[in-house]
Amino acid sequence: MVLAKPANRHVLKLFDLTGKVAIVTGGARGIGLEVSRGLAEAGANVAVVYNSSSAAKGIAAEIGTTNNVKTAAYKADVTKQEEIEAVVHQVVKDFGRLDIMVANSGIATCIAAEDYTTEQWRDIMKVNLDGAFYSAQAAARIFKTQGHGNVIFTASVSATLVNLPQKQAAYNASKAGVVQLAKCLSVEWVDFCRVNCISPGYIATDILDIHPNEWQKKWLDMIPANRMADPYELKGVSSAAFFCLPFASKEILLTSQGFCLPCLRRFELYHRREHGYRWRIYPAIDRTACIQYLILTA
Repeated sequence: MVLAKPANRHVLKLFDLTGKVAIVTGGARGIGLEVSRGLAEAGANVAVVYNSSSAAKGIAAEIGTTNNVKTAAYKADVTKQEEIEAVVHQVVKDFGRLDIMVANSGIATCIAAEDYTTEQWRDIMKVNLDGAFYSAQAAARIFKTQGHGNVIFTASVSATLVNLPQKQAAYNASKAGVVQLAKCLSVEWVDFCRVNCISPGYIATDILDIHPNEWQKKWLDMIPANRMADPYELKGVSSAAFFCLPFASKEILLTSQGFCLPCLRRFELYHRREHGYRWRIYPAIDRTACIQYLILTA
């Protein structure tokens, strides 16, 4: 059924995920960890998919105990289609169903575009884009059989803007691919599942700790809120908001502390200050980001 129509319930009940089963790839750290917590807090049973975390099993157990839900950790390399497919089927076997797939796994590097090796470029694309697709595909095959389900991708504001001062063309391109992928799949799969996408801005996770302090100071200078978000601040958007919007599919929510609103102007000022030349600014370019941010924060 096209965008299956749920019963009209009290608004607070729309946030209740009791009995639902969710998979979160990259769910043992950073944004993924808080998404896993948020889903469990809303009542869902959660399968945490990890690749290298030695603490994943303990984290999953703690989330389950704290929220009185069923949880488990599953090791899988999302870049290998057969591995994530096998894990999805194992989750369905262990939990009895699947309702939500959060394709969240991702990696980032900062390399000048002219210096990328073939392997460095492919490594980013394999995890961020291929892995996201394989995860969604495996879940969609289950959703198609049962007639309903939810896919949520974690993309990035880097899909729609160019970050400064770091050079990360591969990461940005991979996340732009995720956004377009979400749009395509939301149309292709409309008969049996909803597909949505979240594009976070700068989030204070350990992935940022490796960067120089001067970079982080520049990022804060470009963010009107003058701070990064803590991962837990995405819980509501990632784990509940889309599930209480039954007619939402193909939505791209930007969560950027206002970073996307004046980004082109700040981009111009940065280059004027650092390099002594000006850019022509076309205000309409970022209009979509403005509208989406205003809706999100209204």
